[in-house]
Amino acid sequence: MKKNIATYGLGLCLMLLGRGTFAQSTLELERIVSQVRADDAMRQGTLSVCVYNISKGKTIYASQADLSMTPASVQKLFTTGTAFARLGSDFRFQTRLYMRGTTDRDGVLHGNIYIFGGGDPLLGSYRYRQTAADSLFEGWTMALRKKGIRRVDGRVCYNTAIFDDQPLHDSWQWGDVGNYYAAGVSGLNFHENMYFVYFNAGQKPGFPATAIGTKPKNLDLRGVCEVTTGPTGSGDQVTIYGTPTSKERLYRGTVPLGASAFSVRGALPEPARTCADMFASHLRANGIGISSSSMQVYSTPDSLRHLLDYYSTDYYTIAQYTNLTSNNVYAESIFKYLGYKQYGTGSFENGARAVTEYFVEKGLHPNGVRIVDGSGLSRLNRTSTAFLCEFLAAMNREPFYTDFRHSMAKVGESGTARNLLPTLPGGISVRVKTGTMDGVKAYAGYITARNGDLLCYAVIANNYSCTDREAGERLCRILLKIATIY
Repeated sequence: MKKNIATYGLGLCLMLLGRGTFAQSTLELERIVSQVRADDAMRQGTLSVCVYNISKGKTIYASQADLSMTPASVQKLFTTGTAFARLGSDFRFQTRLYMRGTTDRDGVLHGNIYIFGGGDPLLGSYRYRQTAADSLFEGWTMALRKKGIRRVDGRVCYNTAIFDDQPLHDSWQWGDVGNYYAAGVSGLNFHENMYFVYFNAGQKPGFPATAIGTKPKNLDLRGVCEVTTGPTGSGDQVTIYGTPTSKERLYRGTVPLGASAFSVRGALPEPARTCADMFASHLRANGIGISSSSMQVYSTPDSLRHLLDYYSTDYYTIAQYTNLTSNNVYAESIFKYLGYKQYGTGSFENGARAVTEYFVEKGLHPNGVRIVDGSGLSRLNRTSTAFLCEFLAAMNREPFYTDFRHSMAKVGESGTARNLLPTLPGGISVRVKTGTMDGVKAYAGYITARNGDLLCYAVIANNYSCTDREAGERLCRILLKIATIY
C-alpha cells in the first residue's frame, strides 16, 4: 500500500511539474507575441496567432485569433485540402486529342486535329522530362502516325471551354500579372503559362541591359526593354508588364552586373494558342505538314475520332509541388477544376463556391472568411488564424491527412523551409505553408511536439512597416516558441 501511495505521489508530482512547464512556455509565448506586436515596425499593423492541440482537442493559445486577415499563399491550404477531398490523391488531369475529317490513300487528313484542354497545369512543363513539350508532342505525333496520317489539310484546333475565359482575377495587381507567378490559367495550360526572357547586363551599374532572346523559341512576342544594370549580386529585380492576350511585353528593373544570358520568367500570352502552334511546328519538323494556322473552337464538333487521352501525373504529386514551391498556376488550375467538377465550368466564382461548400459540409465555421482565388494572390482573400486551425484540425480527421500533411514543407528539410528555424530539439517535427506579399507574412501547418502531441498553428501579420524578410524573422520567433511549447 505504501508503495502504491509513493508511486501515485511521484506521478502527481510529475504531472504538476509538466503542467508548470507548459504554463511557463505559454507565458513565454505570450511575452514573445506581445514583444512582436509592440515592435515599432509591427505596431501599426495586425498580428494574429492561434495554436490548437489536435491530440487533446483544445485551443492552447490564441491572440486576436478571430480577426479577418489577408493570408497570401497560405490560402493554398484551403485549395489543396479541398481538392484532396473532392478529387483524391490518385486523380489525374486529362487532355484529349481528336481528329475530324477523311483520310485518303496517301495519308492526307482532309480535316483538323483537335486538342481539348483539361486544366492540366503540368502540360508541356519544362520541369520534368516526361512533361516537356518535345516529349509531349512526340507522343501526340506517334498517335497520328498510327492512324496513317502523313499530312493534315487543315488546322490544329484547340478548346479551352472546361474553364472560363478569365485567366486573371480582377483584384490581382497590375505589377504582378505580366510575371510568371501571376500568369493565370487556361482550360489548356502550356509550359506552366510562362516563358523565359534572357538579358545581358551592361558594362557598369546604371548602363542599359539587353534582352537577347526567349524560350520557348520563336514566340510571337514583342518586348520593349527598359532594364538597366544593378550592383553585382543584386539578383532578379525585373518586373514584366503585359496582359494575357497581348503580345506586347514591357521589361523594367535591373539585372546584376556581370550577368550573361540572365533568365527572368514572364507570363506567357495565350498559352493555349501557343500549345497548338508549337504542336503544329513539331508536326512540320517531323514530316507531317499542316496547311493552315491554329484556331480556337468553342464547342465540340460532330464526328470526332479519338486519337489519345493524355494524363497528368497524380494529384498528390501536383499538390506537393503546389504547396512546397507555392506555385500559383498549379493552385489556380486546381481551384478552377474544383469549380468545373462541381458546377460544370471552371471559374473563380465556382472554385470559391466549391471550397466554401466543403467548409460547410465538414461543419466548419467560416465566419470572417472570404475565398476569392485559389492561390492567395488576391488581397481580397480573408481568413482568421482560428479558422485556419479549425480547418487544419478537420484535415487530420480525413483519410487523406497524411498526403495533405506531406504536401507541406518540413522545416529543416524542404525548400524555403529548410532554414526557417534554428535546429530544433529532437522529437519535434514542423510542417509549414508560408505566405508572403507586400505587407503580408503568414505561416500555418502542423507540429509534432516532443511529448508526441499533434498541434496545428497559424501566425499571420498584416500591414507592418518593415520588410517582408524582417517581418518573417519576427514571426519565426513566435513559431519557434510554438514548436517548443511542450
